[in-house]
Amino acid sequence: MLNVSGLHVAYGSSEVLHGLNFTVAPGEIVAIMGRNGMGKTTLMKSLMGLVPTKSGRVTVDGADITGAKSHERVKGGVGYVPQGRMIFSTMTVRENIETGLTVTGETQVPADIYELFPVLLEMKKRRGGNLSGGQQQQLAVARALAARPKVLLLDEPTEGIQPSIIRDMARTLKKIRDEKGLSIVVSEQVLSFALDIADRVLVLENGDLVHDEPIANVDEATVAKFLSV
Repeated sequence: MLNVSGLHVAYGSSEVLHGLNFTVAPGEIVAIMGRNGMGKTTLMKSLMGLVPTKSGRVTVDGADITGAKSHERVKGGVGYVPQGRMIFSTMTVRENIETGLTVTGETQVPADIYELFPVLLEMKKRRGGNLSGGQQQQLAVARALAARPKVLLLDEPTEGIQPSIIRDMARTLKKIRDEKGLSIVVSEQVLSFALDIADRVLVLENGDLVHDEPIANVDEATVAKFLSV
Protein backbone atom coordinates (compact mmCIF):
# COMPACT_ATOMS: atom_id res chain seq x y z
CA MET A 1 0.00 0.00 0.00
CA LEU A 2 2.94 2.33 0.76
CA ASN A 3 6.33 1.80 -0.80
CA VAL A 4 9.35 3.98 0.00
CA SER A 5 12.44 3.38 -2.10
CA GLY A 6 15.83 5.08 -1.78
CA LEU A 7 14.34 8.14 -0.06
CA HIS A 8 16.86 10.96 0.45
CA VAL A 9 15.62 14.18 2.07
CA ALA A 10 17.70 17.26 2.81
CA TYR A 11 17.27 20.73 4.26
CA GLY A 12 19.50 22.76 1.97
CA SER A 13 22.89 21.03 1.83
CA SER A 14 22.23 19.07 5.04
CA GLU A 15 20.87 15.59 4.29
CA VAL A 16 18.53 14.27 6.99
CA LEU A 17 17.27 10.98 5.53
CA HIS A 18 19.85 8.77 3.82
CA GLY A 19 18.15 6.48 1.32
CA LEU A 20 15.32 4.88 3.30
CA ASN A 21 13.65 1.71 2.00
CA PHE A 22 10.51 0.19 3.52
CA THR A 23 7.03 -0.98 2.61
CA VAL A 24 3.71 -1.01 4.46
CA ALA A 25 1.24 -3.74 3.51
CA PRO A 26 -2.51 -3.17 3.19
CA GLY A 27 -4.03 -3.18 6.69
CA GLU A 28 -0.61 -3.13 8.39
CA ILE A 29 0.33 -0.84 11.29
CA VAL A 30 3.99 0.14 11.28
CA ALA A 31 5.64 2.08 14.12
CA ILE A 32 8.70 4.16 13.25
CA MET A 33 10.65 4.74 16.42
CA GLY A 34 13.64 6.84 17.37
CA ARG A 35 14.81 9.60 19.66
CA ASN A 36 14.16 13.28 18.96
CA GLY A 37 16.24 14.56 16.06
CA MET A 38 16.61 11.18 14.34
CA GLY A 39 14.43 12.17 11.35
CA LYS A 40 10.95 10.84 12.21
CA THR A 41 9.07 14.10 11.64
CA THR A 42 11.11 14.84 8.51
CA LEU A 43 10.09 11.44 7.15
CA MET A 44 6.41 12.12 7.87
CA LYS A 45 6.57 15.59 6.30
CA SER A 46 8.35 14.15 3.28
CA LEU A 47 5.68 11.47 2.81
CA MET A 48 3.06 14.23 2.99
CA GLY A 49 4.89 16.46 0.50
CA LEU A 50 5.64 19.20 3.03
CA VAL A 51 9.39 18.68 2.62
CA PRO A 52 10.72 18.06 -0.90
CA THR A 53 12.36 14.75 -1.79
CA LYS A 54 15.99 15.02 -2.88
CA SER A 55 15.88 11.59 -4.55
CA GLY A 56 14.02 8.31 -4.28
CA ARG A 57 10.46 7.22 -4.89
CA VAL A 58 7.22 6.99 -2.90
CA THR A 59 4.16 5.11 -4.14
CA VAL A 60 0.69 4.66 -2.62
CA ASP A 61 -1.36 1.74 -3.88
CA GLY A 62 0.96 1.56 -6.90
CA ALA A 63 0.66 5.26 -7.85
CA ASP A 64 3.84 7.36 -7.80
CA ILE A 65 3.34 10.41 -5.55
CA THR A 66 7.00 11.42 -5.24
CA GLY A 67 6.56 14.78 -6.98
CA ALA A 68 2.96 15.41 -5.91
CA LYS A 69 1.90 18.43 -3.85
CA SER A 70 0.38 17.82 -0.42
CA HIS A 71 -3.24 18.31 -1.54
CA GLU A 72 -2.65 15.90 -4.42
CA ARG A 73 -1.35 13.31 -1.96
CA VAL A 74 -4.52 13.68 0.11
CA LYS A 75 -6.56 13.01 -3.05
CA GLY A 76 -4.27 10.06 -3.74
CA GLY A 77 -5.09 8.48 -0.41
CA VAL A 78 -2.65 9.86 2.18
CA GLY A 79 -4.07 11.08 5.51
CA TYR A 80 -1.88 13.05 7.92
CA VAL A 81 -2.08 13.86 11.61
CA PRO A 82 0.81 16.25 12.30
CA GLN A 83 2.85 16.52 15.46
CA GLY A 84 1.10 18.93 17.82
CA ARG A 85 -2.27 18.09 16.18
CA MET A 86 -2.63 21.47 14.39
CA ILE A 87 -6.40 21.65 14.64
CA PHE A 88 -8.18 24.93 13.85
CA SER A 89 -8.75 26.28 17.35
CA THR A 90 -11.38 28.92 16.49
CA MET A 91 -13.48 26.56 14.35
CA THR A 92 -16.01 24.14 15.82
CA VAL A 93 -15.36 20.42 16.02
CA ARG A 94 -17.76 19.82 13.13
CA GLU A 95 -16.11 22.53 11.00
CA ASN A 96 -12.67 21.04 11.69
CA ILE A 97 -13.78 17.62 10.47
CA GLU A 98 -15.51 19.16 7.45
CA THR A 99 -12.18 20.55 6.24
CA GLY A 100 -11.24 16.92 5.56
CA LEU A 101 -14.24 16.46 3.25
CA THR A 102 -12.93 18.75 0.52
CA VAL A 103 -11.48 15.86 -1.51
CA THR A 104 -14.49 13.53 -1.18
CA GLY A 105 -17.29 15.82 -2.31
CA GLU A 106 -19.31 14.97 0.80
CA THR A 107 -20.98 17.86 2.63
CA GLN A 108 -21.89 16.19 5.94
CA VAL A 109 -19.57 14.56 8.43
CA PRO A 110 -20.02 10.80 7.86
CA ALA A 111 -21.74 8.98 10.73
CA ASP A 112 -18.94 6.42 10.98
CA ILE A 113 -16.52 9.18 12.04
CA TYR A 114 -18.69 10.07 15.01
CA GLU A 115 -19.15 6.37 15.81
CA LEU A 116 -15.37 6.07 16.17
CA PHE A 117 -15.19 9.24 18.28
CA PRO A 118 -18.48 9.65 20.24
CA VAL A 119 -17.03 12.53 22.27
CA LEU A 120 -16.71 14.58 19.08
CA LEU A 121 -20.41 14.15 18.37
CA GLU A 122 -21.20 15.46 21.87
CA MET A 123 -18.87 18.42 21.32
CA LYS A 124 -19.47 19.08 17.61
CA LYS A 125 -20.49 22.71 18.25
CA ARG A 126 -17.63 23.43 20.62
CA ARG A 127 -14.55 25.28 19.43
CA GLY A 128 -11.53 23.09 18.82
CA GLY A 129 -9.37 25.22 21.08
CA ASN A 130 -11.63 24.40 24.05
CA LEU A 131 -10.99 20.66 23.84
CA SER A 132 -8.48 18.76 25.96
CA GLY A 133 -5.25 17.51 24.39
CA GLY A 134 -6.64 14.00 24.00
CA GLN A 135 -9.86 15.27 22.45
CA GLN A 136 -7.89 17.46 20.04
CA GLN A 137 -5.89 14.40 19.00
CA GLN A 138 -9.13 12.52 18.31
CA LEU A 139 -10.31 15.52 16.28
CA ALA A 140 -7.10 15.57 14.23
CA VAL A 141 -7.49 11.86 13.45
CA ALA A 142 -11.19 12.33 12.58
CA ARG A 143 -10.30 15.18 10.22
CA ALA A 144 -7.73 12.99 8.45
CA LEU A 145 -10.19 10.08 8.18
CA ALA A 146 -12.84 12.33 6.66
CA ALA A 147 -10.74 12.39 3.45
CA ARG A 148 -11.09 8.58 3.18
CA PRO A 149 -7.35 7.81 3.09
CA LYS A 150 -5.72 4.51 2.20
CA VAL A 151 -2.65 5.28 4.33
CA LEU A 152 -2.83 7.21 7.61
CA LEU A 153 0.33 8.94 8.90
CA LEU A 154 0.46 9.95 12.57
CA ASP A 155 3.42 11.97 13.83
CA GLU A 156 4.05 11.49 17.59
CA PRO A 157 0.33 11.02 18.45
CA THR A 158 0.96 10.33 22.16
CA GLU A 159 2.91 13.54 22.78
CA GLY A 160 1.45 15.49 25.71
CA ILE A 161 -1.39 13.02 26.32
CA GLN A 162 -2.11 11.24 29.60
CA PRO A 163 -1.60 7.44 29.80
CA SER A 164 -5.30 6.51 30.03
CA ILE A 165 -6.01 8.43 26.81
CA ILE A 166 -3.01 6.79 25.13
CA ARG A 167 -4.56 3.37 25.82
CA ASP A 168 -7.87 4.56 24.35
CA MET A 169 -6.04 5.85 21.28
CA ALA A 170 -4.33 2.49 20.77
CA ARG A 171 -7.70 0.71 20.80
CA THR A 172 -9.20 3.26 18.39
CA LEU A 173 -6.34 3.01 15.89
CA LYS A 174 -6.62 -0.78 15.81
CA LYS A 175 -10.38 -0.44 15.35
CA ILE A 176 -9.82 1.99 12.45
CA ARG A 177 -7.42 -0.48 10.83
CA ASP A 178 -9.78 -3.43 11.33
CA GLU A 179 -12.96 -1.66 10.19
CA LYS A 180 -11.57 0.44 7.34
CA GLY A 181 -8.66 -1.70 6.19
CA LEU A 182 -6.27 1.23 6.41
CA SER A 183 -2.51 1.03 6.48
CA ILE A 184 -1.20 3.12 9.38
CA VAL A 185 2.28 4.56 9.93
CA VAL A 186 2.99 5.98 13.39
CA SER A 187 6.15 7.82 14.39
CA GLU A 188 6.61 7.34 18.10
CA GLN A 189 8.93 7.44 21.10
CA VAL A 190 6.68 5.60 23.58
CA LEU A 191 7.68 1.95 23.23
CA SER A 192 4.70 0.53 25.16
CA PHE A 193 2.28 2.27 22.76
CA ALA A 194 4.17 1.04 19.69
CA LEU A 195 4.22 -2.54 20.99
CA ASP A 196 0.50 -2.32 21.73
CA ILE A 197 -0.60 -1.27 18.25
CA ALA A 198 2.07 -2.16 15.70
CA ASP A 199 2.49 -5.19 13.47
CA ARG A 200 6.07 -4.10 12.75
CA VAL A 201 8.60 -1.80 14.41
CA LEU A 202 11.22 0.18 12.48
CA VAL A 203 13.92 2.19 14.23
CA LEU A 204 15.32 5.40 12.71
CA GLU A 205 18.79 6.41 13.87
CA ASN A 206 20.52 9.50 12.44
CA GLY A 207 18.49 9.32 9.24
CA ASP A 208 19.01 5.59 8.61
CA LEU A 209 16.68 2.67 9.28
CA VAL A 210 18.71 0.44 11.57
CA HIS A 211 16.09 -2.04 12.78
CA ASP A 212 13.03 -3.65 11.17
CA GLU A 213 11.24 -6.46 12.99
CA PRO A 214 7.74 -7.93 13.09
CA ILE A 215 6.20 -7.35 16.51
CA ALA A 216 6.42 -11.05 17.43
CA ASN A 217 10.22 -10.92 17.12
CA VAL A 218 10.87 -7.52 18.70
CA ASP A 219 13.44 -7.49 21.48
CA GLU A 220 12.21 -4.68 23.73
CA ALA A 221 15.63 -4.16 25.29
CA THR A 222 17.27 -3.68 21.88
CA VAL A 223 14.67 -1.12 20.75
CA ALA A 224 14.78 0.63 24.15
CA LYS A 225 18.54 1.18 23.73
CA PHE A 226 17.90 3.15 20.54
CA LEU A 227 15.34 5.29 22.38
CA SER A 228 17.47 6.06 25.43
CA VAL A 229 19.40 9.34 25.46
